[in-house]
This record gives sequence, C-alpha cells and structure tokens, in this order.
Amino acid sequence: MFSLRDKKLAREIVTKIKKLDVNLKFMHVCGTHQDTLVKHGLDVLLKECGIEIGQGPGCPVCVTTQREIEEMLLLAQKGKTVATFGDMINVPGETQSLQSMRTEGYDVRTVYGIEDAVSIAEKNKDKDVVFMAVGFETTAPSTASVLLKKPPSNFSILCCHRTIPYALKALLDMGEIKIDGLIEPGHVSTIIGTRPYKFISENYNVPQVITGFEPIDILMAVWMLVKQIGNGKAYVQNEYTRAVKEEGNIKAQRAIDEVFEPGDIKWRGFPVIPQSGLMLKSKFEKYDARNKFADDLDELRDKEIKEPKGCRCGELLRGLLSPQECPLFGVKCTPDNPVGPCMVSIEGSCNIEYRYSDNYKK
Repeated sequence: MFSLRDKKLAREIVTKIKKLDVNLKFMHVCGTHQDTLVKHGLDVLLKECGIEIGQGPGCPVCVTTQREIEEMLLLAQKGKTVATFGDMINVPGETQSLQSMRTEGYDVRTVYGIEDAVSIAEKNKDKDVVFMAVGFETTAPSTASVLLKKPPSNFSILCCHRTIPYALKALLDMGEIKIDGLIEPGHVSTIIGTRPYKFISENYNVPQVITGFEPIDILMAVWMLVKQIGNGKAYVQNEYTRAVKEEGNIKAQRAIDEVFEPGDIKWRGFPVIPQSGLMLKSKFEKYDARNKFADDLDELRDKEIKEPKGCRCGELLRGLLSPQECPLFGVKCTPDNPVGPCMVSIEGSCNIEYRYSDNYKK
C-alpha cells in the first residue's frame, strides 16, 4: 500500500519520467515483483510513461523442466514417498501431475519446506522419502543446511536448484528481445549480495537495480534505471538497502558452497545454461535421488520429454510475449485447469494476470 509520503513520491517519479519522453523495455526476474506490478496497476501506469516491464525467468516453479517433473512422477510410481511445495504438486507432466497421482493413491506429500520432508522420513524409516528441491539462491541455503545436519539415510533430494545471474547472461546472449535495464530480485539478492550482477553491466552495458517489493520500491527502481540510461551509465544500484548488503549473506553462501557446485542445467524455455545449476558435491551423493535411484529413473534416460501442447510458458519466461498473447490463456488454461506452470505458480505471470484481471474474475 502507498502511504501519503509514498504517493507524493510516486507522483513525482511518474511526472519526471513522462517529461523525458522515453521508450524503454525493462525486465525483472521475480514473481513477487510481477505480483506488485499487476496488483497495483504499475504495469499500466508505467506503459503510459513509455516504459514496459516484462517478467523473465524469475519463477522457480516455472523454470523447472518437464523432465524433472517426470522424474518425480516416476519415483512416485516406483513406490517412493515424494514431497515438494504446493505449487509443484499441481504442475502438469506429460500425462498427469503429482496431484493427480495422489488422488490415485500414490504417496505424494505437500510440504512447506525441506524440514517437513525430513520429518516425514524420520517418522517413516521403512519408506524412501524424496524431496523435490526447487528454487534459486533463496531456497538453496535451506537445502544445504539440512544436508549438513546429516538427515536419515532414507531421505534424499531431487535437486532442481538454479542460480539467477547466468540465466540473465543467457537471456542477453540470446538477443531475442531488447532489454534496456534489469530489475534484480530482492530475495535472491539478500543471499548473494550485489557483486554477482556486476559482470552483466560491465560486459553488456545494461543498467541494473536491486529492489524491494513495495510499489514505491518498483517505481524507485524504474527511476534509478532511467537516470542511469539518461547519464549514459550502466552499473548495479541497490535500492533495497534495508535488506540487501553488498556482500550478501556470507553464512548462507558458505552453506551453499559446502554442499553444491555449479553445473550446466536446462531451464524451461531455454537451452542448457552453463554454470547456472547447483549440483550436489560428491560427498553428499548419498542424498542425491538421481544417484540413489538411478535404476528406477533409467527409463527416462533416452526418452524425449515433450512440453504441454500449445503451452507458451517457455516464450513467456524469455520475455517474448505477455500472457494475453497465448491463445490458451483464460480459455483452455486457467488456475483450475492449468496447461503449463506459469498458470500454476502464484509467481507465474499467467496466474498473476488471471488473478488480478477483471476480465477473468468470477
């Protein structure tokens, strides 16, 4: 919500931008930023100022690939107890979701975090429990912390963690869309700090601002980007100083470094992005579900995993189109009957657009 002070500041920002008569395209990589933009009508307001802001690959559920979902489905079919977050449960695989498998009697659990999955393993020593570990640098420290505590031997993870900076590099290298500036995610940045983004501005001449999640945070980030561009500059600014430090969270970084190592990984809608994945180090391989249940997963080794028919989530995640430009949006694809993950996740651009648009309210 806007306070009176924020309203005054917002009006000043909007007035100043309009006077500059700009035509700029920015991108953010955070579902919460997208929620703020659409919920408060900032996307429409900023378009009137000559600024379009698109959502990139900032939804961890959305960028998780069909193959990873099929791996979890297969592990459930093989009799494993599988656990993950509520959004992941509902993402469709090729023929079904984890939610539909649960209705068929398979042991699929919804958890709020990895600790809940460990608790299930501790209480069910006769069951193999697999946690689907998704998320960016924000959730990776929790996974690392649990593995460092040596959970029970019947517990393992299907590691799907990814990191943001090299995904941004991939976007810029692909060159499919014009990106005049980047709004960097607040949650991720509390962990990694400001330094990992610097190579982007230095190598690609793209201004960046790390920002928080209030409407005034977003508007301040936009104004800071506009000023950088107007001054012919490109560097990393930190609007979210109340939470993000230059060095980030050192303790969390150490936990990540102790458990994971960077590796090449595919993102939904992208080719393999070098060094953008977090892979378990060899000393933690006993907790690696892919290693532990290699025989169970072998039938997926050479299988071609297809994307949902007609789904354009991959293009959305690369900023190539808006939800309304997908012919399935709001027709065949709704939160109650999602075709792709961008409509499932509360951080997905389709889900957000559907929830806040008057055209789709019941």
